[in-house]
Amino acid sequence: MWSNESRFQLHHADGRVRIWQKQHESMHPTCMSTTLQAGGSSVMVWGMFSWHDLGLLIHVEQHLNSTTYLSIVADQLHPIMLMAYPNGDGFFQQDNAPCHGAHIVQEWFQEHEGDFTLLRWPPQTPDLNPIEQLWDKVKRAIRQLVPQPSNLTELDSAIHQAWCQIPHITFQYLVGSMPRKIATILKAKDGPTMY
Repeated sequence: MWSNESRFQLHHADGRVRIWQKQHESMHPTCMSTTLQAGGSSVMVWGMFSWHDLGLLIHVEQHLNSTTYLSIVADQLHPIMLMAYPNGDGFFQQDNAPCHGAHIVQEWFQEHEGDFTLLRWPPQTPDLNPIEQLWDKVKRAIRQLVPQPSNLTELDSAIHQAWCQIPHITFQYLVGSMPRKIATILKAKDGPTMY
């Protein structure tokens, strides 16, 4: 199971606004755009997936801290790992975010090490986590919506809908590409790669 969290902005802006107007329309309301400070509000979600299926997508209030992350791992991830890998032969990936490495979280993983294996994730490496490509697909799908989500509830719904529409072939390809990515990075000896 591959996992990570991502933040989605309510109002995506690249800072560039283009408005076509005729000379006499310069002050017309349809030719004006309001500004947003700091990109507006956002929604954070935590998700996971495997070769077999997309996993949970959990709405995270505020920031993901160690207590919140522990409740996700214990209450959501653990039952799924037990069901998907009843022989304890599953692997779970998480990166080195501070909340993932917190003492209470690491203690929980040690107490449950017979249920599945926590994949060691190297620090300071290119972002290998294939879930990043899934987040990118979800963000692109949301940017293409017409009309755009106008509030956080609509944004949260759009995120979940876009997540559920990711085809199996997409996440299976990403998992299948991992040996090639890892080999490329090892060959580059921590140098730059196309990943």
